Amino acid sequence: MTRFVMTNEVKKNLEVKKSDFITWLKAVDSREQAMAYLQQAKDAYPDARHHCWAYVMGDSANSQTAAMSDDGEPSGTAGKPMLNVLQHKPVNNVMAIVIRYFGGIKLGAGGLVRAYSQAVEQAFGEADLEPVVVKSEHRLRLDFAQEQWIRHQLSLLEGQVIKIDYSNDVKMTVALPQAHDETFIEQLNSKSIERLTD
Repeated sequence: MTRFVMTNEVKKNLEVKKSDFITWLKAVDSREQAMAYLQQAKDAYPDARHHCWAYVMGDSANSQTAAMSDDGEPSGTAGKPMLNVLQHKPVNNVMAIVIRYFGGIKLGAGGLVRAYSQAVEQAFGEADLEPVVVKSEHRLRLDFAQEQWIRHQLSLLEGQVIKIDYSNDVKMTVALPQAHDETFIEQLNSKSIERLTD
């Protein structure tokens, strides 16, 4: 299944029985980034009663780490339903924060679960997603005369040079989308360019 990354930030309001649910949704790459984002929300809405949050991080659905907080709402009525929405999206590294202002009408546990889920789901409707491109790296040894040829092949295959060392020959580390691996290796073999494995 294709995984995606979120490329924009979404801020969305939802009103449920006079309570305001303000959702912030953004891509994050680390717990530190996630907690800094949470602090921004707390600074922006210091008088809100609840700043509930959830995030998922990792390269694939199988290697995700996740965390959440009900922030004072009854246990399992905020963070868990928010996390549930995130885990059912094909997206990596995303955090949702829902800031709640109580409107005077109690929603009950079921009502809270629905409201927090709906708040995140609605914000997701405005997320810009781009597919994650899985890349592979290759270390090569080549003659100086072959460097331009390699650079040209990489440009055709959406690849890039990551590192290059010049000594008696050229050692190059390159990365390109995994989908192009086979073609690239065939091209290297056709020019007898050595792939380093150490």
